[in-house]
Amino acid sequence: MKDTADFVHWFRSAAPYIHGFRGKTFVIAFGGELVADGGFVQLAHDVNLLNSLGVRLVLIHGVRPQVEARLTENGTAIRYVNGLRVTDDAALACVKEAAGTVRVEIEALLSLGLANTPMAGADIRVASGNFVTAQPLGVRDGVDLLHTGEVRKIDAAAIRRRLDQHDIVLLSPIGYSPTGEIFNLSLEDVATQAAIELAADKLVFLIDTEGVPQDDADAESPKGLASAQLADPERAIHNALTVNEARQVLEKARSLPEDITYYLPCAIAACTQGVKRAHFISRHRDGALLSELFTRDGVGTLITPAPLETLRAASIDDVGGILGLLEPLEREGVLVRRSRELLEMEIERFLVLESDGVIAGCAALYPFPEEQAAELACLAVSKEFRGRGFGDLLLAEAEKRGKKAGFKKLFVLTTRTEHWFEERGFIDSSPDHLPKSKQALYNYKRKSKVLQKTL
Repeated sequence: MKDTADFVHWFRSAAPYIHGFRGKTFVIAFGGELVADGGFVQLAHDVNLLNSLGVRLVLIHGVRPQVEARLTENGTAIRYVNGLRVTDDAALACVKEAAGTVRVEIEALLSLGLANTPMAGADIRVASGNFVTAQPLGVRDGVDLLHTGEVRKIDAAAIRRRLDQHDIVLLSPIGYSPTGEIFNLSLEDVATQAAIELAADKLVFLIDTEGVPQDDADAESPKGLASAQLADPERAIHNALTVNEARQVLEKARSLPEDITYYLPCAIAACTQGVKRAHFISRHRDGALLSELFTRDGVGTLITPAPLETLRAASIDDVGGILGLLEPLEREGVLVRRSRELLEMEIERFLVLESDGVIAGCAALYPFPEEQAAELACLAVSKEFRGRGFGDLLLAEAEKRGKKAGFKKLFVLTTRTEHWFEERGFIDSSPDHLPKSKQALYNYKRKSKVLQKTL
């Protein structure tokens, strides 16, 4: 029974994501290792689920281990310059063979439809072709990279037509020139440019590590609005980073895993050119894609153009979200009940802290201009977001706005959170020190503690 209740709770919590993802474009990139070690079987199940939910999917695969194996078998030298393969004629032949083999294997796994499997009833159509135009990288550091190229153009219009037909588009790390040449491309280049040209909603990299690792200094820093600090200490990775924070990681980190050094600049480039979100998740964790996409905190690292959390004045559209925050506390007797009608009338008094489109916290300021004082009321943070410093952020913003309005004093009435406010500079007071109009409304049955703070 408990397992059933947990499932129902999870499924309900996933509903907003299910609604929000329908019709959105996700670009998912993974190295050839995922196919070589059999991990794509599980990913195929998750891709099938996303496809069935109406997500428009573009998959980009790599072929590095397959190419290395073929070069080794043939006794051909493996040459790199600053991480870029020198693709001579022999290496290009291996690239073409590996790309064709991997593509066919992926298409086969996406075509599974056996009964009693997650793919049962799947009717997935995979589209691939010459969607990528490339050009040579040329000479780098005095070395001609030969058939190694870079993306020149992604035929986004053609890809969209296939997505409109509910196909999954599969891109290989190979590009073609108008003169008929073939170029070996990097997985990250194809994925990044495809995501940018398609204005993708998400760019997902499946990598060897759990996500972008925290530096030792990051792990000790206090939690706040900067979502870079919201990490699971056991994994010691960043839960989320803005583009600016990601740049700082690249500049300041003492050491980073190889795949992060390749992919993090790509995520930054994508998010600064129209891609709404980039994700790093472990290819070794079964179900990581679903856990990252359909849970609040995810299991990897999220890169966003701007902070996920924003503080702003509330609007009438926020009434439902604020009520959802206040009602559990009202039932517990922590807050005095406010009706929807009263909340709508007083909405201009409220601040909200929004996290990725969800109202995570709120607070209200009620002015008493004659006494140059203001009451801080309805300070609440959703249970799902507690422990992240959101209450401190709301308090700091309320104090800032109170000072700007010319108030000299901030006071609160509380029955449960006296110590929290005292730890933040409030001192014990009494109802006699409340503004006259507030004294007349004081409920002596509740016996709320009165605390105040000089601004």
